[in-house]
Amino acid sequence: MQLTFGGEIVEWRGPAPHHFVRVPDDVADEIAAVAPLVTYGWGVVPVTATLGATTWTTSLIPRHGGYLVPLRLDVRRREQAALGDAVTLVLVLQA
Repeated sequence: MQLTFGGEIVEWRGPAPHHFVRVPDDVADEIAAVAPLVTYGWGVVPVTATLGATTWTTSLIPRHGGYLVPLRLDVRRREQAALGDAVTLVLVLQA
């Protein structure tokens, strides 16, 4: 399953601060429908993500009834993507 959507880069300020893009509700509903088939524990969903010309493997993190896509520092640097930027992501769910 391949999904394309846009969103804003946000920061979560926890013990390990990180940057994320929240998956829009309509896309999160599509993911939730197949998540039980692909999750490997506590609801995380393995994906291959693409931002611009950069592709990496990660896991969607369930949060408040939706999902967050973690954006690694090396990806943000390579794509010159910063906090508050609107970006387009392509996700491919992994089995």
